[in-house]
Amino acid sequence: MGHAAALLITLVLPWNVAPTPPIQEEDMSLVFVGTYTSAEGEGINLLRMDPESGRIESLGVVARTENPSFLAIHPDGQFLYAVNEVGDYEGESSGSVSAFRIDPKTGSLSPLNRRSSRGAAPCHIIVDDQGRNVLVANYSGGSVTVLPIEADGSLADSSDVEQHEGSGPNPRRQEGPHAHSINLDANGRFAVAADLGLDQLLVYRFDPDSGTLSPNEPPSASVAPGAGPRHFEFHPNGRLAFAINEIASTVTAFRYDPETGILTEAQTRSTLPEGFEGNNSTADIHVHPAGRFLYGSNRGHDSLAIFRIDEQTGMIEPIGHASTGGETPRNFGIDPTGRFLLAANQGTDTVVVFRIDPDTGMLEPTGNQAEVPMPVCVKFYSPGS
Repeated sequence: MGHAAALLITLVLPWNVAPTPPIQEEDMSLVFVGTYTSAEGEGINLLRMDPESGRIESLGVVARTENPSFLAIHPDGQFLYAVNEVGDYEGESSGSVSAFRIDPKTGSLSPLNRRSSRGAAPCHIIVDDQGRNVLVANYSGGSVTVLPIEADGSLADSSDVEQHEGSGPNPRRQEGPHAHSINLDANGRFAVAADLGLDQLLVYRFDPDSGTLSPNEPPSASVAPGAGPRHFEFHPNGRLAFAINEIASTVTAFRYDPETGILTEAQTRSTLPEGFEGNNSTADIHVHPAGRFLYGSNRGHDSLAIFRIDEQTGMIEPIGHASTGGETPRNFGIDPTGRFLLAANQGTDTVVVFRIDPDTGMLEPTGNQAEVPMPVCVKFYSPGS
């Protein structure tokens, strides 16, 4: 507690918290890290990264809030939103969402308000491109929720809750719906919710004016029974998309029609090397900004699976794995320039930096890392953006 508190105090002073020469402010990248607070974690952490070398250093806790496991930043860079992944909020079976104002110079966070997520264990959050609504996936609640954003960045009460129904073939993991993520397409017209319990990607038409979701026609796309889709990402070209399946340790590639919101499966590939026999579950998935490579995290094998993408067909080719240098990698982030990847190792309390080879997509350890208790989510932030 004392060490973290000291870091928080120095945050408001000039950039002198590290023994190494300070990074020039105009060249600095800030990185917010969502965590679990059940052990030694205290809330949202802040890192500072040199975008040239990948050198990274911790600036400590910038917001004390319960289980801020996933974060989203407002398009204008003024506000940050965090799920509070809990099962009880104000006496109801629900989690919550917290809103903060960002100081663009220091990255410090000032709390604005907190609202019910209208479902237990919210685990994923995004902000629409217009900055008018927050969309949340509630894992235990098996639902997705929309919360409008007020003019001052605070959150209004939910404008819509879509409750999923059904189950999957795995009685231990799929006894009911488990919404694990929600993402909007490039046009902001359709939202895709990956539901681990249903083996479905539910597609909704999204109205940012009313903050409502309505089932598309058809209302979903399916993955293999028992696969357990977790996270989902659209390709930069807007015509491809990818789901990582937690239970089966696979990635399913889709072709996507942005006019109709229809997903068509192209291929499914394993995230594991041939011959691996240990226990594993996957977590996060991201496409490189250049669109040529795809990455997915393995918990158990403790690696990042690397794929090459055929941008015309959507087919993916496994090309290698990189150890994350720690245990139980959850989410990871690719910096906006596409030069570095930061992996959050929840099991070993580290965020580890890799350099991305722009020609091959392979990951090279930089030797840079920062200590963060139970890190989960990594979000890059550019001051003044």
